[in-house]
Amino acid sequence: MVNLASMHWNQGRWEEAETLCVQVMETSKKLRADHPDTLTSMNNLAHTWQRMGMVLEATRLMRECVRLRQGKLGLNHSYTKASVSTLDD
Repeated sequence: MVNLASMHWNQGRWEEAETLCVQVMETSKKLRADHPDTLTSMNNLAHTWQRMGMVLEATRLMRECVRLRQGKLGLNHSYTKASVSTLDD
């Protein structure tokens, strides 16, 4: 599903990408909310929402992603830094 979501994202098919990103994130959360794969799915959904013009929702989700990544991966991890830089843009 992640690959299909990525394909939709690359084609600018935001609604289809969003649907799949939400499914991946929700499924991952059931397994473990702070798992790195779950955090990646949160990050991807936040970027999708940003592209769809859903800036407030994207910012809220990315803040949550940053919080969880800091706790799980640490402040200096490249994924944490990437998510933080997204909020700074």
